[in-house]
Amino acid sequence: MTLSLETPALLFSATSLILLAYTNRFLTIAQIVRSLKKNYDDNHNKSILIEIKNLNLRLTLIRYMQLFGVMCLFLSVFAMLVLYIGQETIGMYFFGASLLCLLISLGISFWEISISVYALRVHLKDLSEDIE
Repeated sequence: MTLSLETPALLFSATSLILLAYTNRFLTIAQIVRSLKKNYDDNHNKSILIEIKNLNLRLTLIRYMQLFGVMCLFLSVFAMLVLYIGQETIGMYFFGASLLCLLISLGISFWEISISVYALRVHLKDLSEDIE
């Protein structure tokens, strides 16, 4: 099996877009945490602390999503460099490692989204109880 120099380059645009999406999620959650902290400082509501704890977990997961996304990009570039100097077998291993990092990043992303959906359902459940 041969691996051309262009194959690892295919991950650049996808990984860049994924990292941009992760950064946007991070910035949004950071803004929510700041707002909730200010609200907590004013009201000392325990439910706000629970929300902040949930958001803290999500921020940690996003950090790991970004870490593995960056590692994917790094290993893809390294695979291209190794392929460029003619070391095809080593380049294939680095490219495989970059794909593994991308899979891990996407898996953590799925976990983070699941936590987000669960938190929203808790809020919606509270609203539906108020409506009834």
